[in-house]
Amino acid sequence: MRKRGFSLVELLIVLAVIAALIATITPVALNAIKKAQATKVAQNLKTLANAFENKLYIDGEIPASINELGRDIDTDNYGVAYYITSPGTYDVIVYTKEDVDFTIVKNILSDAWNGPMPSYFNVLPGSADTTDVTAWYEFIFTVY
Repeated sequence: MRKRGFSLVELLIVLAVIAALIATITPVALNAIKKAQATKVAQNLKTLANAFENKLYIDGEIPASINELGRDIDTDNYGVAYYITSPGTYDVIVYTKEDVDFTIVKNILSDAWNGPMPSYFNVLPGSADTTDVTAWYEFIFTVY
């Protein structure tokens, strides 16, 4: 009479198959998480940039703080800085301190930069400080 159940060899084979599946799926899942994070950061940079530009077009004035650009802005990780190049022309930088893979952000938002930002820009009150910036997006526009 044969015993019921699995032999030790059968159990080891099943465990080896499960381990192989986990080893295959884990990098794919981690890459998907990195890409999702980078997409979120790129979208947040563009959204803040559009909000700053719209504020100037609609109200005709620079916002008093970053909180005027929208609700629930992560001011610990995001900020806006600007420089008036000539009357009505603004050079704006939107930046983040979020831990993100910059190469993926650059693939999504081709105008993104990393490294130190220019120091002559005026940082909007309430923005994150400009140390340890991981990505920034610069654009220039004119209000007529």
